[in-house]
Amino acid sequence: MSEIETADIGLGQFTVGRIGVGAMPWSDSRSFGYGSRLGLAQARQAFDACLGAEITLVDTAELYGFGKSERIVGKLVRASPQSVCVATKYAPYPSRFTRDSVSAALRRSLRRLEREQVDLYQIHFPSPVMSVARLMEGLADAVEAGLTRCVGVSNFSAAQTREAHEVLARRSVALASNQVEYSLVRRRPEKNGVLEACRELDVTLIAYSPLGRGVLSGKYRPGASPSDMRRRSPAFKTDRLEQIQPLIEALREVGAAHDNATPAQVALNWLARQSHVLPIPGAKNATQARENLEAVRFAMSDDETDRLDVLSKSFS
Repeated sequence: MSEIETADIGLGQFTVGRIGVGAMPWSDSRSFGYGSRLGLAQARQAFDACLGAEITLVDTAELYGFGKSERIVGKLVRASPQSVCVATKYAPYPSRFTRDSVSAALRRSLRRLEREQVDLYQIHFPSPVMSVARLMEGLADAVEAGLTRCVGVSNFSAAQTREAHEVLARRSVALASNQVEYSLVRRRPEKNGVLEACRELDVTLIAYSPLGRGVLSGKYRPGASPSDMRRRSPAFKTDRLEQIQPLIEALREVGAAHDNATPAQVALNWLARQSHVLPIPGAKNATQARENLEAVRFAMSDDETDRLDVLSKSFS
């Protein structure tokens, strides 16, 4: 396999770099230290490095920092001389129970982003009160109003993805994506039918937390877990970290054969080379942004890929 430089969103609705970037770290102080260890200057450095590394999709949401992430992304994109694809998300709060609330929320996001249109607008998670059909009608309305180029969903099951695709098709609107957690230590999309549905429908699976919330970086082991809020995640329990160590060692060994690629880069490489999958790792600084892109600059052998697949197959 050769390096993969670009990826299509949905049915070729637009093309982006093979790795995107998740903008939640630029506003989430509890998990990533924004406002204490991080700031706008670091976010700008990470953003500029993303563009320099041909990472052109920035994913945010109105929920991230309660609008702060969108404001930061808006400032960064507005000041950029390069074209950037911006994706954001609609939070289906119980108080939002009409299809009109979708476009209304998007208009507020656009004001924070300082844009007239986003490239991709996604439903952040299934609504507890609105049906999939009503949500999709709201997305289709947003497309017709010119507020977004494309639409997608997030955290939808295989059945919900198929229903969303069908409802949108009746309005001549394509479902571009389903954003779910997917990594070598989170193989659930393969087992619950979501990845299969995305491939069948030509929907891009946007993989968030592609490094298993950092566990695939190789930095953590039993007795050494993150100092931030992530330490409460089941991924960092002692028994879980023990189970993951053989996989971490394999990532190191594979990386050593490819110019000393890091475990994180090997994990991203494994994910990025799957069809209909686009990883969006976070980037707290310029170094991480550049390292993320280097993850798709080398080609693993089939034997290496199979080894990682076998070692991680049991993780869900």
